[in-house]
Amino acid sequence: MATTSSRRGLKRVSQPRKCKLIIEKDVQIPLRDGTILYADVFRPNFRERVPVILNTGPYQKDKLWRPPADLEEDANPYMNWETVNPLWWCPRGYACVRVDVRGAGKSPGKSDPSSYQEGLDAYDAIEWIAKRDWCSGNVGMLGISYHASSQWRAANLQPPSLKAIMPWEGRADQYRDQAYHGGIFALGFIGNWWLTHTAHHLLGKPRSYNPDAFHNDMMWQFMRNDLDSEYWRLSSARWDRIKVPVYSVGNWGGFSMHLRGNTEGFMHAAAKHKKLRIHTGTHFHPFHAEEGRMDQLRWFDYWLKDIDTGIMDEPPVKLEIRTGGSKKAYPFRFENEWPLKRTKWTKLYLKPERRQPGGPDEVEGSLAKSAPKVSAKLAYSASGVTTAGVAGGSSLATTHGNVGRTGVSFVTPPMVEDTEVTGPLVLNVWVSSTSEDMDIFVTIRNIDRNDHDVCEVGQHGQPIPCVTKGWLRASHRKLDPQKS
Repeated sequence: MATTSSRRGLKRVSQPRKCKLIIEKDVQIPLRDGTILYADVFRPNFRERVPVILNTGPYQKDKLWRPPADLEEDANPYMNWETVNPLWWCPRGYACVRVDVRGAGKSPGKSDPSSYQEGLDAYDAIEWIAKRDWCSGNVGMLGISYHASSQWRAANLQPPSLKAIMPWEGRADQYRDQAYHGGIFALGFIGNWWLTHTAHHLLGKPRSYNPDAFHNDMMWQFMRNDLDSEYWRLSSARWDRIKVPVYSVGNWGGFSMHLRGNTEGFMHAAAKHKKLRIHTGTHFHPFHAEEGRMDQLRWFDYWLKDIDTGIMDEPPVKLEIRTGGSKKAYPFRFENEWPLKRTKWTKLYLKPERRQPGGPDEVEGSLAKSAPKVSAKLAYSASGVTTAGVAGGSSLATTHGNVGRTGVSFVTPPMVEDTEVTGPLVLNVWVSSTSEDMDIFVTIRNIDRNDHDVCEVGQHGQPIPCVTKGWLRASHRKLDPQKS
C-alpha cells in the first residue's frame, strides 16, 4: 500500500519513501504494425505494483536537461526536457516511463510529429506498459508542450488503461493552435521548432540508430494544407471522444499557442471529471515548483491510486490572477466555471481621433464606453514582412518581445478603480485593404500612469508587453457557429 499523510490544508497524499531506483534503458515496446519503440523505465523497488506516469515525445529520452539554477527541483542526471522528474515521483510510489516516438531518438521508423499515428502508438504503449508485472495497471500522462499535446491524441483513442491525463500547456487544435493562427501560417514558430529545435534531436546521433530520422515532408504538408481539413483534424483533439478525467493546465503567457487548447479542452471535452488551472510564469518553472507538483500529485493520487486527496472536492477552476508586472507568482483563487458566470461583459468602441497614424503619444483614438455618433476612418500603412504577414503569425512575435510599433492604437481613459480582465475578448472591426487579403493583429496592453507598458513574464522568462493577443486573416472572417 502507498504511504499517505495528511498535512495542513491538504488531505492525504503519497509521501516519499526510501527506495532504490530501478532503471531499465532501451526497453522495447512492440506496436501493432511490428514497429518497436524504445523507452526508459524508472521505478521504485517496492514490492507492490505501482502506477505509471508516461511521456511520449521526440526530444530524445536519453538527453539530459540542465535546468536553470532557480528551479525548485534540484538538477539530477535523470531530468529530461518537459517531462517529469523520476527522483521526485518514484519515491512517492510511481514509475516514470519515457518513450521516444516513432522516428525519434532510438525508435526506428519515419518521424511524423503530432500525427494520428503517434496516437495509435501511444495507445499500444499504454496497454503494453499496463501489463508489466510491476505496474498496477493504471497509467497517467503528464508533461509540458509536446508532451501535453500528445495526451490529447492518446485520449482520443480511449486506451482502457489510461486513467487520467494532465496536459500542461498543451495545444489541442493543430490548425488553429499551432500552424495557422487565425488562418495565418506561423512560419516563425514552425520553422524554428522544426528546422532548429526538433532537427537538433532528430539529426546527428539519432541518425546512427535510424537513417530515416528527419526524412519527413512536414513543412511541405503544413504549407500545402493551408485550410482546415481532415489532415489537421486527424491529429487534433476530438472532444467528443475524450472521456478520461482531464486536468487541463494553461499559462496566461502562452496565448500564442497552448492556452487556447487548454481552455477549449476544459470546456468541450466529453469527460465527466474535468479541471482547469491557469497560471503565469515560464514554460517550466510552474511545472517543477512545489505548488505545481502538489497539484500533479493530488490529481494522480486520486485517479491512479484511489487516494482521497481532496482535489475533487475543490471548485473545478483554479486561476492565478495577474495584478501588475510582478516577476513572482500571484495568488491563486478558485472558480466554479469557465468563462466566469459573474463576468460583467463590457463593450468599448473604437473612436478614431486622427485621420492618419502618428503623433507624439502614438495614440490614434480612444476606447469609448458609448458608440460614436458619427462615423470616422483611419488609414495607415501595412506592416512590413518582419512584423506581419507570414512572420507576424508566429508565436515568436510575442514570445520574444517587442518588434517595434506598427499599426494604430486606441486607449481607454485612466481606470478609476481596479478592473480585472479575465475571459474571452472579441473585436468587431470593419476594414478595407488595397491588397488582396489582410492580416489583422490585435494586442491588449496594460499601460501604467507613466504611459509605460506593464510587462508580465513570458514563457521564455522574457518580459511580455501585452495582456493577450489575437489575429485573423480577413479571408477567414466567416464564423464557424460550432466554435463561436
